[in-house]
Amino acid sequence: MFQLERNAFGRLVLTLADATVHEGVVPVRAFPLAAPEEGLSLVSVEGGEVAWVPHLDALDPATRALIEQELAGREFAPTVLRIEAVSSFSTPSTWSVVTDRGPTRFVLKGEEDIRRLADGALLIASAEGINFRIADRWGLDRRSRGMLERFL
Repeated sequence: MFQLERNAFGRLVLTLADATVHEGVVPVRAFPLAAPEEGLSLVSVEGGEVAWVPHLDALDPATRALIEQELAGREFAPTVLRIEAVSSFSTPSTWSVVTDRGPTRFVLKGEEDIRRLADGALLIASAEGINFRIADRWGLDRRSRGMLERFL
C-alpha cells in the first residue's frame, strides 16, 4: 500500500509502493460530517491526490494515528453539549453554549445557518465562521431542545 511518517520539520511524508516519495502531504476527508471514517485522500503540496484510503480501519495503528493527529489540527468543529441561553428567538441572535471544548458564545445570523444532518445531527455555522456540531439533537437536555426547536 504505502508508508507514512513525519520528517524532521513535522510534515507528513508519503512513500508509495513504487518508492515514489511525496513530502508535505495533507489528509482530506471525503465526507467529514456524514462518514468521517470513510474515504480519505492524501493530497500533495501541488493539490493532486496521491493516495486514497477507502476506510481508516484499513490502516495500521501508527499510520492511522499520524493521520488523525494531522486532521485534528486542521478540523475544528466543537460539539454542543448544552444550550445555556439564546439572546432572541429571531435572528441574528447570540447563543451561549457549553461545548466539548468548554463554554462559548456565538452569533447565529439566520435559521438557514443550521443544517440538518443524518441521525438527528445538526451543523450550526456561526457568524464568525466556526461550525458547531450537535451530534444528536434528541440527546440534548429538555431546556436545550426547547431553545433549539424555535430555530428549526
